[in-house]
Amino acid sequence: MPEFQFPTLPENWEPTRATLHVYANAVGVIPRLHAIAHPKWWHISLEVRPDGLVTDTMPLPRGGTFQIRMDLRSHEVAIDTSTGATKSIPMTEGLTGTEFGNRLIATVAELGLDGDYVREKFESDEAREYDPTAAKVFFDALVGVGYVLEQHRSGLEGRVGPVQVWPHGFDLAFEWYGTRTETHGDEELPSQLNLGWYPAGDAYFYSNPWPFDADALVGVELPHGAVWHTEGWEGTMLPYSAVADDAEGPRKVLEYAKAVFDAAAPTLTA
Repeated sequence: MPEFQFPTLPENWEPTRATLHVYANAVGVIPRLHAIAHPKWWHISLEVRPDGLVTDTMPLPRGGTFQIRMDLRSHEVAIDTSTGATKSIPMTEGLTGTEFGNRLIATVAELGLDGDYVREKFESDEAREYDPTAAKVFFDALVGVGYVLEQHRSGLEGRVGPVQVWPHGFDLAFEWYGTRTETHGDEELPSQLNLGWYPAGDAYFYSNPWPFDADALVGVELPHGAVWHTEGWEGTMLPYSAVADDAEGPRKVLEYAKAVFDAAAPTLTA
């Protein structure tokens, strides 16, 4: 494993996180309408890449393709096209969610795109704060966390989803699918176990087996300060603070992920 540590998020991180969350929701409405739809809604998510958080590739009506990229190094949202043209919107101007979303929609309209966008995903009249230093630390954390999640993911057998940032919750996660199925409403859904990182408040890693077999799982010992969580949602938590600025942090997260998987996978297998 490469030598790196998860950086401690700055004390003033929350206002910037909230801004990125709102702007990510604005970005997400574009692929929601124009990307190739995926039944599990993966087309609205963002991929962590060295150049930022990037949407799926989408077609342009006049030919070619484009992506939207949240660049946390130059602190702008860029619309990159296959023709080489790039348009950008700064994230540092304090734009409200409504202002930012409207500007983004107007920018993609210049490329010939239009439609009925789900504006309630981003509309807000609250002025936003954005600290470039805090955003850069967060991006460093995302890159490191994403690498560790991918390392755990690559060792799993069976069906797995991609490691992705979900605009709705603004968390980084992926799913592993078991062989059991459960009736949920009118659907038969596969059992699943995800592994993710939630960066708001007291940031934490989490893993949620579904369906949750409390009798089999609660009480199973977890490593490195991880605990079972059963109030509001069911799964496990490992505080980010328990592994930040720790040379052994990536290893500890992998050991936590393995422990939850080893405990939960048998309950999700037919």
